Amino acid sequence: MQLADRQRAFEEAVKAHFGVTKRSKLNQAFGVSNSAKVIEGGIQLGVPNLDKWPDDADCFVLLCVIRFPPEDEVYFAIQVRSGLGDMARRLAEMRRLGEEAKARAAGTEADDDTGEGALEYSARNNLVVAYLAQDGRLYFRNKGFWNSLRFDLSAVAPAVEVDSVAVAVYPPGASTRRSMLAREFVGYLARFVGHARVHELSPWPDARALGPLMRRMPDTIDVAVLRSAIEAQGGYYVDGLVERFHEGLNFLSGKHFVILSGLSGTGKTQIAIKYARAVHGITDRGESDPLLFVCPVRPEWTDPTGLTGYHDVLSGKFVVPRFLEAVLVAVANRESPVFVVLDEMNLARVEFYLSEVLSAMESGLPLRLHPNGLPLEGTTGGDVPAEVPFPPNLFLVGTINVDETTNSVSDKVLDRAVVIDMSAVDLIGFVDGLAADPSLAASAAAMRDLLARLNALLLPNACGFGYRVAEEAIRYHAFASVRLGRASADVIDDMLSQKVLVKLRGSHGQRQMLDGLEALLAPYRRSAAIVRRMAAEMDELGSFRYAR
Repeated sequence: MQLADRQRAFEEAVKAHFGVTKRSKLNQAFGVSNSAKVIEGGIQLGVPNLDKWPDDADCFVLLCVIRFPPEDEVYFAIQVRSGLGDMARRLAEMRRLGEEAKARAAGTEADDDTGEGALEYSARNNLVVAYLAQDGRLYFRNKGFWNSLRFDLSAVAPAVEVDSVAVAVYPPGASTRRSMLAREFVGYLARFVGHARVHELSPWPDARALGPLMRRMPDTIDVAVLRSAIEAQGGYYVDGLVERFHEGLNFLSGKHFVILSGLSGTGKTQIAIKYARAVHGITDRGESDPLLFVCPVRPEWTDPTGLTGYHDVLSGKFVVPRFLEAVLVAVANRESPVFVVLDEMNLARVEFYLSEVLSAMESGLPLRLHPNGLPLEGTTGGDVPAEVPFPPNLFLVGTINVDETTNSVSDKVLDRAVVIDMSAVDLIGFVDGLAADPSLAASAAAMRDLLARLNALLLPNACGFGYRVAEEAIRYHAFASVRLGRASADVIDDMLSQKVLVKLRGSHGQRQMLDGLEALLAPYRRSAAIVRRMAAEMDELGSFRYAR
């Protein structure tokens, strides 16, 4: 939407919302040099022309905008009704002071004014600077500017009471997914005039968040359609994985929770992302999904605050993490499926930080956020209630790995989820798919059989690798052999020693694996040396690993 079109749409929405009539005084402050800006102690709203003030005005409306790069704009309109008398008196007083200053300048006496006269006023009100102070009232001057409102504002009385504020954020989107700065500014306005006086308008169509494809539930979509969309995004999954994932998420109407476990690099996070985009009908890889939230789990989480937020006493705001953001979006858009991915969810003890969410999911009771009776202002700009109903349109997917950096998942959590193991891989089929790319065909052919034989040795010993390692190995080979002109065998040796063998570890039980690796990798100098060194370590210490 063009700039002029969205300004016009906002103005029409404001007129309808405030009931603007022919007697209303409406001014715009949309220009690049006439837009709003935050100053110390308040906001400079703009510079309207109020030279011809109608005595019978039924309200005053000032249309403003403030911009947050790269693309966000907050349009807002300040309405005055009850304070029209104070506003007329202030405009008349500024004009009187300006006329007196003009007369003194034309005379012979020196202009040694102090107090309000020293602020410099004009005899006209054609360039009136409007300010909204932290007390929620408007202050005016008709010559010059203030860089701060931190002074005794009684000197520029009467102040004008604000009756209402209308806001709209462009580009439109689900309310809690907008720019953090834009949402902060909306909250900033609300703190000045009171949350009850701020009303959010929707003057522009919200096609990105509310399109028809985003309002369909996954269980209404043919799984073959979803599989095709996932494959079109580059997903490669065997053993009926897409079907099992779809079934696990949708077999219950009010609870959708799947845990994906297994080998690293098999696409656990990616299947959740690609599935969500398939459900929402997003085919352009450059387009973001406003109803998909990826939440990386942090190892220090010992309580629910990493998911459901907390009250920051220093700022006075309620911190809204991405998980809570997703919950609020799901509550606000009940007809749309919202997906949350808890990535690496067992880096912390799952039952510690997820217990309250699981309880709300199972019981159907509201999710408790804070003990205050009244809503708290959130860091996204909106209000956060004390509790919210757990939305049945929230789809929760967790990914877990099993290694020395993770925690075991308790039965309490496993009982409440469908757990799908993703250790099964089809490297031959995956590499053949990569070979369809002409730039990778030669490298895929050079490494195809070797990668498959190597993984067949490693997989039974919990040292196998997934599609990510295979793809990166082939792309590494293509870059080094084609772009740099290096010999294929040398490149394969480098890749094996630097990428594939780094996970090796074990004890006497893996002797057969090491013997097989030594025979398979004999043509590759560096890789064979690594295997021989680990075999010697095992003979001497009883165990081995790539690096000690």
